[in-house]
Amino acid sequence: MTDIVTTPRSTNAPAFPSDRTCPYQLPEQYSRLRDGEASLRQVTLFDGHSAWVVTKHETARALLADPRLSSDRTHAHFPATSPRFRSFQNRPPAFISLDPPEHGAKRRMLISEFTVKRVKGMRADIERIVHGFIDDMLAAGPPADLVSQFALPVPSMVICRLLGVPYEDHELFQDASRRLVQSTTAAEAIAARDELDAYLDGLITRAQAEPGPGLLSALVADQLANGEIDRAELVSTAILLLVAGHETTASMTSLSVITLLEHPDQHAALRADPTLIPGAVEELLRYLAIADIAGSRFAKADIEIDGQLIKAGEGVIISNSIANRDGSVFAEPDTFDVHRSARHHIAFGYGVHQCLGQNLARLELEIILTALFERIPTLRLAVPVAELKLRPGTTIQGVNELPVTW
Repeated sequence: MTDIVTTPRSTNAPAFPSDRTCPYQLPEQYSRLRDGEASLRQVTLFDGHSAWVVTKHETARALLADPRLSSDRTHAHFPATSPRFRSFQNRPPAFISLDPPEHGAKRRMLISEFTVKRVKGMRADIERIVHGFIDDMLAAGPPADLVSQFALPVPSMVICRLLGVPYEDHELFQDASRRLVQSTTAAEAIAARDELDAYLDGLITRAQAEPGPGLLSALVADQLANGEIDRAELVSTAILLLVAGHETTASMTSLSVITLLEHPDQHAALRADPTLIPGAVEELLRYLAIADIAGSRFAKADIEIDGQLIKAGEGVIISNSIANRDGSVFAEPDTFDVHRSARHHIAFGYGVHQCLGQNLARLELEIILTALFERIPTLRLAVPVAELKLRPGTTIQGVNELPVTW
């Protein structure tokens, strides 16, 4: 057995997270963390607390599957990477913040809507949505903002259809969602969350009086009515599904387009052989790793791994972007290669908390990228990539605007 090393807690550990300076490359500090030999490195969070960042793919998978790590975002030991996480402490947790066995019981209420078979059945509807927004963008003519005219409304409408949320309310919930995930203070996060709470609570009341199609009405009629979930929990779960269901796919769409346009040889390979699209989506998920800090946990007990001791109560951040650039697993990891077999990335996490919506996200991205470049083959950025304003490292990676032309 490897001797366990108890590393003194550093007082000068680098700050984490870092902002990207390129839409698709690691911040320089992340490259330094990754390129060392240690699989766990200490960092300092915004509030002065220290945490461990996991830098190796194998270690990341092992820890994501370790029941001694907790996902409870309401707990004081949870490693907050921005002030908004502290705003969750007095809120009923959604299922992603629960640990087994409670997590499994709540997740099973939802999983039938996100199976491969169920998602495949949505293909025709998603294709109609995608082509409808491309029609609108073409009719309006160039230039266009790909985010507001395409990347954001497509997944918004898809998740609205699945949940049974009125799409005519999209401006309200998109604005509140953006302010929630990009808030820089607890007060901003609380205000945005209050708006979403009130909105979803109103939809639940409506579903109780007039049941309609969609997952939200089904949960109201079954789990809420039977007492398997209380109203506050249902509101939190609905917010999670609504926000995550459009914010992440919108960000992946925008950054995927940038990445392909900035790698014309890889873009040309996809145009020449569309059968490469599913594999290219996996490579884009690995390469972009937009939910970089989703794998945040804290240790409920001491954990010995890779010759290092993680003490009970310490924060652990499994950085998707760093682990997905592990050169021992992905050859030339900083190179974007649509021919790569990248399915074993951890962009959707790993273990019991692996992303519930991953099948839907994959299908949306395949349809979006296929249709967009078939319909607008001359699509190009309207500004240099260096002029794009990137979101900070404390939130879902992406851009809020993407000027394009054709």
